[in-house]
Amino acid sequence: MAATSPFYGWYGDDFTGATDTLASLAERDIPALLFLRIPTPEQLAAAGPLDAIGIAGATRSMAPDAMTRELAVIGRFFAETGVDILHYKCCSTFDSAPHVGSIGAALQALRPDFPNPFLPIVGGQPNLGRYCLFGHLFAAAGSGGPVHRIDRHPTMSVHPVTPMAESDLRRHLAAQGLERIDLVDYRSYEGAETQDALAARLESDPGVVLLDVARTDDLAVIGRLMRRQMENGAMLAIGPSSVAQALATSWPVAHRAPAIPAPATPRRGPVLALVGSLSPVTRAQVEASSGYERIGIDTASLLSEPAYGVALEQDANIRLAAGRHVMLVTDRPSQAPGNAENVALATGRLLRGIMGAAPVRRLVVAGGDTSSLAVRSLDIWGLSYRAALGPGAPLCRAHSDDPRLDGLDLVLKGGQMGPIGFFDAVSDSP
Repeated sequence: MAATSPFYGWYGDDFTGATDTLASLAERDIPALLFLRIPTPEQLAAAGPLDAIGIAGATRSMAPDAMTRELAVIGRFFAETGVDILHYKCCSTFDSAPHVGSIGAALQALRPDFPNPFLPIVGGQPNLGRYCLFGHLFAAAGSGGPVHRIDRHPTMSVHPVTPMAESDLRRHLAAQGLERIDLVDYRSYEGAETQDALAARLESDPGVVLLDVARTDDLAVIGRLMRRQMENGAMLAIGPSSVAQALATSWPVAHRAPAIPAPATPRRGPVLALVGSLSPVTRAQVEASSGYERIGIDTASLLSEPAYGVALEQDANIRLAAGRHVMLVTDRPSQAPGNAENVALATGRLLRGIMGAAPVRRLVVAGGDTSSLAVRSLDIWGLSYRAALGPGAPLCRAHSDDPRLDGLDLVLKGGQMGPIGFFDAVSDSP
C-alpha cells in the first residue's frame, strides 16, 4: 500500500454497527474516521492522515440487487484507496436473510476487488456478549443479560424482518449462497504448536473460513492469522467489530494524529432522542428514563397525514427551545414489516425538520434501520469518536459543512445495546 493509504477499511451494514467499529479502533488509539457516504477529496483532506477509514451504509435493510449496486461502488472505492483489508461489518447477531441484508450477496459484490483466496468470517464479539462455539452463535439478551443460542434468543429469533431460525452460521449463510464454509473451532487457538499448525493448514487450503470466538483472548490469535494471510494480497473479511479488535492486536503501521481539531467551544442545548427500535431492551430503557419529555409517534398518521408530522415537529421544537430534553418514540406499526423502511424514512424527515430549527446539543437515535435512514437525512458527512458511553453505543462527534450540525454530539444505539438506564446516562454525561 502507499505510504499515505489507510491500512484498514470498513463498511457498516447499518450506522449503529459502523460506529461500534469506529469506537473499537479509536479506543485502541488508532486514528479512524467514519464517513456517511463515499467521501469527497475535500472531506478526505479535512480528515487528515488516517490508519482506518469507514463508510456507514444501510445494506442490512436492502434487497440483494440493491446491495450489489451499492457495494460494487464501495468495493472499487476501497480498492482504489489502497487499504490492505476491507471489513464488511455485519451485525454481531448476523441477522440477515436471502431476500434482505444478504451477507452472501455482500461477499459476491465485494470479493472481485479483494481477491485474496482467504476470506475469514469472525463469528463472535465477547465485549457485546456474542459468542461462536463450534460454528453456533450465542448472544446475550441485553447488556449483561442471560446468553441464548441465537435461534432461541427472545428478540432475534422473532425479529420482524430477519428472524434467526438457525444457530449454525454455516447453515445460516449457506441459505444466502455461501455453500462451502470451513470451520476453525476455538480449540485450535490453544498452544503455539496448534496455532502454527492452523496457520499452515489455512495457507495450504484457503477459502471462506468461519472462525469461532469464545473468549476475548481468541481475537489475538485470529488477528495474527489474518495478518499472515494478508501477505497474499488485499483481503475481504466479514463479521462484527471483533474483526477490528482482532487486527488491532497486531496493527502494522505507526499511529498518526488526525487533522480535524476539536470544536473551539462546546455546543449547548438539550438532548433529543429518536427511538425507532421495537426491541424489548430498548422499550424497557424508554420506560426507565425520567429526564425526557416523551412524545409518541403514531407511525400510520406520520405516513398518511402531512399535517401530523408538522404538528409533531412544532411540538418538539417548542419543548427543545425551552431547554427540555425530548424523546420521540414510534409506536409498534400495525403494517407489515416491509413498511419499516417507509417509517424510518418518515422519521428521518421529521428529524431533519427538528434539527434545522432546534438548539440541540446531543442527538441519540435508537434502532439500526432508524439510525441509518434518519441520520442520512441530515447534512452530516462524517463521524469521529469522542467518548465511551457503553459497549456498542459510543459518543461520536458529527462533522458537517452546516455550522448548525458541525460538532453535534451523536449517539447511535442498536436495539439490544445498553443498560436499563441508558437514556438518562446519555443526557447526564458531559
